[in-house]
Amino acid sequence: MQFIITAYDGENALSKRLEVRPRHLEGMAKLSPHIICAGGILNDEGRPKGSVLVMEFTNRAELDAYLAAEPYVVEKVWEKIEVEPMNIVILNGEKVGR
Repeated sequence: MQFIITAYDGENALSKRLEVRPRHLEGMAKLSPHIICAGGILNDEGRPKGSVLVMEFTNRAELDAYLAAEPYVVEKVWEKIEVEPMNIVILNGEKVGR
């Protein structure tokens, strides 16, 4: 199952984000088989205000287990998280789904 995760930082979370980022990236490296793409959402000044991840897990429970241990969640960098199932049809210009 593929999921799109949109996570928005809390107000004034930039310093906390920068502090926690090394642990977040370490976790992302371990999860690389599950990551289709991931990156930051930027505000008008080009500063991070959240994250978007497109990930693949066997089921929603696996995704929830990841989120429960995600440093940005544990350290309360992400204030609002939206998760939606996704069906990838085109990836890198190639049709991969229906």
